[in-house]
Amino acid sequence: MPAKKIVILRLGHRPQRDKRITTHVGLTARAFGAEGMLLASEDSKLAENINDVSERWGGDFYVKNDVNWKSEIRKWKDEGGKVCHLSMYGVNLPDAVAQISQCEKLMIVVGAEKVPFEIYELADWNVAVGNQPHSEVAAVAVTLDRIATTDPLRNEFQGGELTIVPEKCGKKVIDNRSGSNDGNNG
Repeated sequence: MPAKKIVILRLGHRPQRDKRITTHVGLTARAFGAEGMLLASEDSKLAENINDVSERWGGDFYVKNDVNWKSEIRKWKDEGGKVCHLSMYGVNLPDAVAQISQCEKLMIVVGAEKVPFEIYELADWNVAVGNQPHSEVAAVAVTLDRIATTDPLRNEFQGGELTIVPEKCGKKVIDNRSGSNDGNNG
């Protein structure tokens, strides 16, 4: 795990336009070791879908829906946490990795639409994952991978209904509810 506690704060989610991207931000954060996502918008269906993935595939990832981003950041910082805002305007990620990696409690902020300037002021780091426009999903993945102390691609998730068994060819999924495995599950 990259740090003891990592959450993603998703800003500006527009349910009709950003549904898939925000879902992928959450799924990527889960797969790469974050413990949860705070969604600064109302989309209970999205939260339900991501929570369903955790139930089916394991792990304790959560989504907290319809949060007030300003309150969450202030509370996080009051409790000793640090805030890293991913943007194409910040310092380059390789130049900030050493400091960010040392955080015991880290909130990673990613926007969907124009990010309020106050975020830039509240963040401990404004970090550019490349200085070109690209996907916030990629930015979350690259950041979590770079700050990890172990290889996040080898994360194992416990307690799920389904488990993937790595195979050189084909696919193998174990249904933990019945103990059966089926190359066509999933």
